[in-house]
Amino acid sequence: MVRKYLVGVVQLDTQNDKGKNLERICAYIDEAADRGAKLVALPEVMNLIGEKNVGEGGEAEPIPGYTTQILAKKARERRVYLHCGSMKEAIPGEARAYNTTVMLDDKGEIIAKYRKLHTFDVTLADGTVCNESARVRPGSEIVTVDTELGRLGFSICYDIRFPELFRLLAAAGARLVFTPANFTLPTGKDHWEPILRARAIENACYVVAPAQIGKKPNFTAFGNSMVVDPWGSVVARAKDEPGVAIAEIDLDYQDKVRAQLPAFQNRRADVYDLRVKQ
Repeated sequence: MVRKYLVGVVQLDTQNDKGKNLERICAYIDEAADRGAKLVALPEVMNLIGEKNVGEGGEAEPIPGYTTQILAKKARERRVYLHCGSMKEAIPGEARAYNTTVMLDDKGEIIAKYRKLHTFDVTLADGTVCNESARVRPGSEIVTVDTELGRLGFSICYDIRFPELFRLLAAAGARLVFTPANFTLPTGKDHWEPILRARAIENACYVVAPAQIGKKPNFTAFGNSMVVDPWGSVVARAKDEPGVAIAEIDLDYQDKVRAQLPAFQNRRADVYDLRVKQ
């Protein structure tokens, strides 16, 4: 296992031309690789945001498909592990799509796929109904994958508000958890960083949080892509614009934190338990 390596966190202002969005993404992957990143992570809905795609590549896609083929080629060319943020995965015979993360290894092979578990379904105080599950079919699996960079765990955006998911990922051995997002400005300014730091501290894990920034059709995205270490310190933060932030992942340091604060060993499994349903 590689004990130290660099991760590149890509912050994007994704719009409604999938082809152009992917051109920009590939340029940012090149930049991250040129700066020494072994792992590159992209935000939620990284390839398309808008009512209709005005460029090539269509809208919801099969996986593998148009987007993953382009990204797999780039991962293979630059010899990087690539966390593909998330994209709309087409579901045959259904109007809804999955919100899906794809993980590629440095040979461009798909090694994991995670579908967002939690959909944002709420009626606001003014009566406005937000029913994400009408558009997005929730996934049904908690996902980790073993790599030479350590065991990786996956979440997407709203998932970060469910600490039990992160505890289960950490209990399954995840050393690093991805949290790609498209957070709104009002909630982001108050909740984004505190929640990410809490998830890292609770589980003594790295949290890699690539995010959208900029004006979207229905809101302004908060940005503030970051990497949080197992102590809860923000060790990299993107500027207030699209770009790449670089951080070091140090698994030896993580082991020291876990030895210093042995929360997993001190859990009262005789009184309470948390387990994945089979």
